[in-house]
Amino acid sequence: MRGTLLSSLFGMVLIVLTTLGATAQQADIESTITGQFEAFKADDFEGAFQFASPNLQMMFRSAENFKRMVTAGYPMVWKHSEFRFLDLREAAGTWWQKVQVTDLKGFTYLLDYQMVETTDGWRIAAVQLLDAPSVSA
Repeated sequence: MRGTLLSSLFGMVLIVLTTLGATAQQADIESTITGQFEAFKADDFEGAFQFASPNLQMMFRSAENFKRMVTAGYPMVWKHSEFRFLDLREAAGTWWQKVQVTDLKGFTYLLDYQMVETTDGWRIAAVQLLDAPSVSA
């Protein structure tokens, strides 16, 4: 009986620690994405570029190149009225944060943010626009 009690107690402690770690991770990931959204809203592309992963920074080489890609390919992220975090999930060792974004015209989009953990914290490695009907508010 004592062994069963200790096993149960250990199991509960493990669940609590895992949950706390996942909650902190989610908060850090959301903070990174929020920081980039705030930079976009202020037209601070240099600041927004800092939230990109090292690989994306190498690929775009400058905040100006990054700005061209965002304004042409993701205008709903650059000029948004609101955003909201949906599910965070791990797939094949990669973390993905789903985000619902509403643009200035009231259209809603779903995006998936691929996140990587670096020595400087969580960074955005990719963003995918998901197939979803665009709805006007």
